[in-house]
Amino acid sequence: MALQTSADAPAPLRQVSTLVGQYIDRLGAVWVEGEVAQLNRRPGLCFLTLRDLRATISVQATCHVSILDALPVPVAAGARVVVHAKPRFYEPNGAFSLDVREIRMAGEGELLVQLERRKQLLAAEGLFDPRLKRPLPFLPTAIGLVTGKDSAAEKDVLQTARLRWPGVRLEVRHALMQGAGSAQAVVAALRELDSAGDVDVVVIARGGGSMEDLLPFSDEALIRAVHACTVPVVSAIGHEPDTPILDLVADVRASTPTDAAKRVVPDAAQEQSGLTQARSRLAGAVARMLERETRLLEQIRSRPVLRTPTTLVEAQASLVDEQLSRARRAVGHRLDREHDAVGSQLARVRALSPLATLQRGYAVAQDADGHVIGSVADVPESFSVRLADGTADVHTTSTQEETHE
Repeated sequence: MALQTSADAPAPLRQVSTLVGQYIDRLGAVWVEGEVAQLNRRPGLCFLTLRDLRATISVQATCHVSILDALPVPVAAGARVVVHAKPRFYEPNGAFSLDVREIRMAGEGELLVQLERRKQLLAAEGLFDPRLKRPLPFLPTAIGLVTGKDSAAEKDVLQTARLRWPGVRLEVRHALMQGAGSAQAVVAALRELDSAGDVDVVVIARGGGSMEDLLPFSDEALIRAVHACTVPVVSAIGHEPDTPILDLVADVRASTPTDAAKRVVPDAAQEQSGLTQARSRLAGAVARMLERETRLLEQIRSRPVLRTPTTLVEAQASLVDEQLSRARRAVGHRLDREHDAVGSQLARVRALSPLATLQRGYAVAQDADGHVIGSVADVPESFSVRLADGTADVHTTSTQEETHE
């Protein structure tokens, strides 16, 4: 019902504000499309400023932080969104706002949501596992390049690679890098290079572009082809704000095509410089080692035992001579004692020997059998007499017995 007013009976502003608030309160939740002009996140609550896509109209909105956290991609200023919100009117200051209950991404945001969902599914299959990343060869035999024909990316890669290593060989395969069919063209070029057998690494290069231009590089067929490639793949799309899924599955991500050429081709001048420095360090290390070993050898040679090696021998020779002299003296003394002992025993033997008795003029009579004749009665006709210096044969003519008193 319309409010009855006139110039003489105007309605108070507070009454009009109350009626407006009541009307807006009866309005149910609505879906609203807009652009996030400003976002201010607070603990538990988030304040947004939504701006119309065409008109210069903006409205304040609030939502719980859990609504933003539930989105698959983060919301930032400039994002296009569709919100389900309840209109609110604050009577004290006449402010109109929206109480947001749900947020959905729209436009590029919706594309990001789809890409995020695809990214999560492929990640769940293990296509982005860091353990599957292959290292780039130091000096590849041939480098495969997939890029647009006569594009700036092609020129950057070729020029940079040849400047760094003049003898590098590049196998270039041109493909559509934008629009419908570009993902299939890149997959075909990639498989051709992979099956060639002489390509050690493949670079997929493009000179940047908008998010829609880069959508082919998030195509699932391309991602699976890169994952199945038998040689390392370098992604060089030349973009920074957005990351296509190709960057995640590739073995190496390069920020630009020029950066890709620097990663896959060594710098000849830098390698030559490094080789020169390494040779210099090696020569210095060898010289220092020789100097150290020479000093050590001089120290060893300066020791007394090596300076006059015969010192130890001479000391031992002197000891041997001394021991030999002592041994000779001991043996001489022992021989002298034994000689005296033998002389004494010899004298005793000689004193007891019958020869000594014979030498004093005695003789021993023996019969033919060698028996000593001790009695006249036993004297045979013939017998021998033993003297000091021999024997004499004696013939008996007569015997005479004597009696001793």
